[in-house]
Amino acid sequence: MATQKRAHAEEEEGHYRGGGFAKLPEECVAQVLSFTTPRDSCRSALVSKACLSAAGSDALWDGFLPSDCAEILSRAVHPVEYSSKKDLYFRLCHPILIDGGQMSFQLDRATGKKTYMISPDKMTLAHGYNHQYWTWISLPESRFAKVPELLSVCWFDIYGSIDSRLLSRKTAYVAYIVFKLVPDAYGLDSPYQKGSVIQGSYESANYVSLQPESSSDEEEAEEGQEGRMRSREDGWLEVALGEFYNDEGDGGDVEMRLIETDELQWKHGLILQGFEVRPKK
Repeated sequence: MATQKRAHAEEEEGHYRGGGFAKLPEECVAQVLSFTTPRDSCRSALVSKACLSAAGSDALWDGFLPSDCAEILSRAVHPVEYSSKKDLYFRLCHPILIDGGQMSFQLDRATGKKTYMISPDKMTLAHGYNHQYWTWISLPESRFAKVPELLSVCWFDIYGSIDSRLLSRKTAYVAYIVFKLVPDAYGLDSPYQKGSVIQGSYESANYVSLQPESSSDEEEAEEGQEGRMRSREDGWLEVALGEFYNDEGDGGDVEMRLIETDELQWKHGLILQGFEVRPKK
């Protein structure tokens, strides 16, 4: 009698813990999880045995990968090896070089949205190949083969663009300049320094500083103050130039620029990694 009661109690407990859900075929569970996010799917596998197998299925993770994933992989500088679609997803959460090393690509870990970084070699720098003003160097911590270091210039103009068709649709993006500073850098905090993002008739603009004015400014920047310098996990620095919304990917090129040609203040010590376009948090 006691054994029957215990079995009945366990059956009821299993029902309230999702026992009915556990009886669904794996493909059905995977279909349900496909309406969540990669982050939520991973979390579900931790709390539900019913989700454990489905949360690792190729069918689920193939849906989280971008629809043009095969085309992106074909552009990779080095082949991307993977054992499953889930493995591929998380490998792409780290930057891979594409297009002959002129761009890098990665996925946002939580959402699967696309992030691109444009190398300086694919951008336009005023006097960028005049060795009196810029020098191109190799850095082990840079994802690109060579990056430009600013020697001295007063006419400061950096421009880059990306085709909106490459980006995730229905997604708000922020464009950043990613850089380092040499110890004796100067002139990069001009109040006339303008960052902008233009797509068609839309423009987002900020007056930005590439140098902190004080240690307190650095602390504020860490909290994401718009237009101010922030530290990145990869050891580089970044400043937001502007933001935009990529609707259906038919808005043409997204143009990004950092310019200061009014005050003509002499500048020195910027090491440019590139322009990065990533989903807005």
